[in-house]
Amino acid sequence: MERYDVAVVGLGGLGSAACHSLAAAGLRVLGLERFGPVHDQGASHGESRGVWQAYFMGPSYVPYLRRSYTLWSDLEEACGETLFHRTGGLCIGPVDGALVPAARNSAEQCGLEHEYLTADEVRYRYPQFTPDEECAAVFDPGSGYVQPEQTVRVQLELARKHSAELRFDEEVREIAESAGGVRVLTSRATYEVGHVVVTAGCWTPGLLPALDLPVQVLRKVMLWFEPTGGADDFQPGRFPYWIWEGDGMVGYGHPAANGRHGGVKAGVHSGGTPTDPDRVDRLVRPEEIAEVQDFLRTRIPRLGVGGRYRKSSVCLYDNTPDQAFVIGRASEHGRITVAAGTSGHAFKFVPAIGESLRELVTEGVASQDLSLFSPDRFGAA
Repeated sequence: MERYDVAVVGLGGLGSAACHSLAAAGLRVLGLERFGPVHDQGASHGESRGVWQAYFMGPSYVPYLRRSYTLWSDLEEACGETLFHRTGGLCIGPVDGALVPAARNSAEQCGLEHEYLTADEVRYRYPQFTPDEECAAVFDPGSGYVQPEQTVRVQLELARKHSAELRFDEEVREIAESAGGVRVLTSRATYEVGHVVVTAGCWTPGLLPALDLPVQVLRKVMLWFEPTGGADDFQPGRFPYWIWEGDGMVGYGHPAANGRHGGVKAGVHSGGTPTDPDRVDRLVRPEEIAEVQDFLRTRIPRLGVGGRYRKSSVCLYDNTPDQAFVIGRASEHGRITVAAGTSGHAFKFVPAIGESLRELVTEGVASQDLSLFSPDRFGAA
């Protein structure tokens, strides 16, 4: 029976990052994925993901984001491709709401370059937006987006370059730890490995039942629109990444990541429909499109009023009760490490989480403070 130093289960954004980091460190790595490479069944797809430092989730995330920015640059150098597209970003919402004060607090506490804008200033700088007078915004000039499919492909290619063995369309059915190693049973074979890293997104709780993770799987819809008057004013450099609190919802959107013919992306970050990841309804219905259009109607009229719906896609969030990730060692003998509970906002951290997973495997501790993401915080087994 062939033996590996580490197996990585799930090869989306986090798993491909872990494979790359582990293989680059000289470990013998086996990557296992139940679907094909760069698939659209989980969370690591949809053309673009926002990258933001003045973070509304709190200043404790900022050091991890700073490390991520460094590693995005390192990844670009390693692959010879542009991954991070800096567009600037707006966090918009009521002056006394939750989002804008939180983003401003993170920026001020961490000494980040930013601007606090009134509604008039937002409309003057970006006339595509029409916030009402009760709104304000935090502008983060360093924010932008990355493309998840490209990122996963690049990280898998680099992992292979460092001799990782990647196997697709092979479902992991059981992970059994002992003091001497871990046995991984799949739909095709049984493997003996020294350590397992589980980055299987919404399927993680089922693979690690003893951990008893309180993760809720939510079905989410991403939409693309063709703006009234064409997409020129929505290209990177002329239109920022944005996230907006209003009407009891949090919406988001990105520039036209694939040029003038790919559409402008928007969606609702809050809410979602609980689902079984093995029985996801992939059909996007007219009322779901209308919900996003209604949110955009008074905020970005060229998308919400006259904008033409072009396409949609369904993705999955694996949400924790506190919306923070789950990253850490997660077994009796310390041979199983997990990264899960990404809660719809982890992709900006992808290379840094990959680095942390490698450190947890090789050193037992990460260089970044991961206490916020401890698997033990829920009182799990």
